[in-house]
Amino acid sequence: MDGLVGLLKVRVVRGINLAYRDARGSDPYVVLRLGKRKLKTSVKKKSVNPIWHEELTLSVTNPHEPIRLEVFDKDTFSRDDPMGDAEIDVAPLMEAVSMGLEDIRNGTIIKSVRPSNKNCLADESHVCWRSGKFVQDIILRLKNVESGEIQLQLQWVNIPGGY
Repeated sequence: MDGLVGLLKVRVVRGINLAYRDARGSDPYVVLRLGKRKLKTSVKKKSVNPIWHEELTLSVTNPHEPIRLEVFDKDTFSRDDPMGDAEIDVAPLMEAVSMGLEDIRNGTIIKSVRPSNKNCLADESHVCWRSGKFVQDIILRLKNVESGEIQLQLQWVNIPGGY
């Protein structure tokens, strides 16, 4: 891949209070988009509080490009219904990675990000050093929908000659 700077592992943990799109709930799945790349989780049947614990790995060529997250309700005989969207700002994680920190204690918080009108955070998010890797736990509040949040964990994977 031309210009590859690293890999971003996105663990889609769970959905919280997602919108009802069918009489008995929804059949949600998550789509991540980065540039022209698109990855999906599995569909969770009849749940507005689904648990995925699925890891999706994105190849990053531009570390400043946000990741687009969309949630859909899977329908069999019609188009899948949108259930909200959000953007994942990877800049705080990338700032921590670019610091070149080593020999720091496990669990150390490198950077904290507060919710604001410039991000989709539902709660404060921390970039931490965990088991020799930079990790960021995030809860995103979905936009363009009546309710819903998605819990994620980001983890940067260095590649030789990368970021």
